[in-house]
Amino acid sequence: MKTVTAPHGMVSAPHALAAKAGRDVLAEGGTAIEACVAVAATLAAVYPHMTGIGGDGFWVIRESDGRVHAIHGCGGAAARADRALYAGLDAVPQRGPLAANTVAGTVSAWEVALADPSCTLPLARLLRDAIAHAENGVAVSAGGAQIAADKGVELRGQPGAYAEVFEPEGRPIREGDLLRQPRLAETLRTLARDGLASFYRGDLARSIAQDLEALGSPVSGADLAAHAATRPAPLSVPIAGARLYNSAPPTQGFASLLILALFDRLKVDAADGFDHVHGLVEATKQAFRLRDVHVGDPAFTDFDFQGLLDDAQALDALAARIDPKQALAWPQPPQWGDTCWFAAADGEGRVVSCIQSTYFEFGSGLVLPQSGITWQNRGSSFRLAKSGWNALKPGRKPFHTLNPALALFEDGRVMAYGTMGGEGQPQTQAALFTRYARFGGDLQAAISAPRWLLGRTWGDVTTSLKLEDGFDESLYAQLARAGHDVERVGPLTATMGHAGAIVRLADGTFEGASDPRSDGAAAGW
Repeated sequence: MKTVTAPHGMVSAPHALAAKAGRDVLAEGGTAIEACVAVAATLAAVYPHMTGIGGDGFWVIRESDGRVHAIHGCGGAAARADRALYAGLDAVPQRGPLAANTVAGTVSAWEVALADPSCTLPLARLLRDAIAHAENGVAVSAGGAQIAADKGVELRGQPGAYAEVFEPEGRPIREGDLLRQPRLAETLRTLARDGLASFYRGDLARSIAQDLEALGSPVSGADLAAHAATRPAPLSVPIAGARLYNSAPPTQGFASLLILALFDRLKVDAADGFDHVHGLVEATKQAFRLRDVHVGDPAFTDFDFQGLLDDAQALDALAARIDPKQALAWPQPPQWGDTCWFAAADGEGRVVSCIQSTYFEFGSGLVLPQSGITWQNRGSSFRLAKSGWNALKPGRKPFHTLNPALALFEDGRVMAYGTMGGEGQPQTQAALFTRYARFGGDLQAAISAPRWLLGRTWGDVTTSLKLEDGFDESLYAQLARAGHDVERVGPLTATMGHAGAIVRLADGTFEGASDPRSDGAAAGW
């Protein structure tokens, strides 16, 4: 794969059809915001094992005037989702009706984003490709088929329409099968006709609430009606030559920024050697230790995240805790998460970094019979505790691994980058960003090169330091001697996430890249 270049605009997405949908919107005069809505909707039709309109979404947007702002389409726990509902259980179930305990916020984020006066294309146009793919069908990819096969046993027995949609012939969908989602297509048509607010209030909302109640979810029509996307200021931190931006809590954007701020202080001078990999792994440990204590619903913490990122002396002190030769003992409790990152940039200077998720593959496993929506299980991460970090309470927003990254360089470049992959998201962001921005590598090469992962991510259960093949052979032994629990995982693997990046260069042209580990593409015009 080669870095894609273009003069007018760029889209990167983890499925080629979604990238094309966004690119076509740009070519018709749409903004990067509108292109991202088209991408997001299309992913619901062509990549439903990873994302959909029944999940949450986060945006970081750089406007043409240089202003950076954020949108959180993050749903809170239902009013009935309290500890009494889970009496007798040690934890919130990972699948099923009781896992579907939060409002889906993705569509509310689209609505807020499209309220920008620059967005003038009809909603029906933005949802056109998604509707067509859901209605007419799309060929199932090898990755989608593998996930359907792996997860079928735990999902086909869930109440709702999962088996009808994803096992229509009495078996998991296979590579090359035509996946049709006609009820989802009709839901998208309803949104195009009645407006995005109809997801939360009106006839569509009533049908969603009816299905959720019938299937046993605690989410009600009142919960839907009470939901609204929010616009918290993004977090940011300066490093040499750039200022980095990411989403505020309840996401782990803080950890992503902190990793790069600490690594910047280590003054590493070469990519993919011991100092690079060890330095980022150890910076990750320092960042995750703070994340796991403080990051969650901002209403339940008084920790000053931006204050720490602005405090150079505090960052220096954290970086000084990193031993340049020896690994800190690990692990800490890992986090799950399956997501879709995507981005778009337009000729007017907007650059948008987006990420959406239904959390686990196919979310809670509940596919709503009337609307075809796959509902998320993000709230399965809540703790059934009286208080403390991520404790379940009605209205509380769960901890999110999702975090869309953006960088403004002093030389005028603007970069949007991100990935799926739970614990791996901040680590993959750090790997590809440092390869490109600190060490001057090619954008596509920064993504395609072998990666590493500390902890657990998509489809995995161990907490070792996993490394793909392709590094210098001496590196694996060096890391092991330094005390890392090294696990080699073979050639490029989806365990390392599906990353992407786009860069608006200082001259107004564009570069884009996508991950060979995904079904994605970068599409420019």
